[in-house]
Amino acid sequence: MSRAGLDKDPREVAAMFDGVARRYDLTNTVLSFGQDRRWREITRRALSPKHDERVLDLAAGSGVSTEEFARSGAWCVAADFSLGMLSVGRHRGVPMVAADALRLPFQDESFDAVTISFGLRNLVDTQAGLREMLRVVRPGGRLVVCEFSTPTWQPFRTIYLNYLMRALPPIARAVSSNPDAYVYLAESIRAWPDQRALAELIAESGWTDVAWRNLTSGVVAIHRAVKPS
Repeated sequence: MSRAGLDKDPREVAAMFDGVARRYDLTNTVLSFGQDRRWREITRRALSPKHDERVLDLAAGSGVSTEEFARSGAWCVAADFSLGMLSVGRHRGVPMVAADALRLPFQDESFDAVTISFGLRNLVDTQAGLREMLRVVRPGGRLVVCEFSTPTWQPFRTIYLNYLMRALPPIARAVSSNPDAYVYLAESIRAWPDQRALAELIAESGWTDVAWRNLTSGVVAIHRAVKPS
């Protein structure tokens, strides 16, 4: 299976990411016109990891984001269910764990913060994933979600959606090790809730103080929340 469907069967999603692992980070940089680096930096600032904190980076892929978070002195673990992605990042020097986001292999209240970048959209059950993240974070702990979202300016939104469906797959064919996976990417972004709807979903999952910030005119949004004390 070269790409997953919008039913997001976990085995198909994992196999799809195994197929894109070899050139995944490069492809992301090309498709985002280099904005992925800026998005990671802003996500790190939103997470604000502190020295000696324990941070779970979920759907971490090759661990490029985990490595950035760890520069703060926090103990950061990369978790992903794609063994191919974890294998590509094994040189990064951060702990890596093969894990299903819906059944995390960690005890209750194990972490000070949890973050997931461009991975929440791929879970077969978004709320179940958010509740599992809530379980493994201590009371008062933090959640930061960086995910594709809905552009706020209507003319740009039209241009962006056309780019997703028409331009993104051809570009992916030039640089990706599994270009068909980026058809799924375009379809899953179009089907994903907007900023407010995702905030409501996070709150319904038990998190409090939910807020969001738009990046790149809403192409990406960062949502933050806190586990009730």
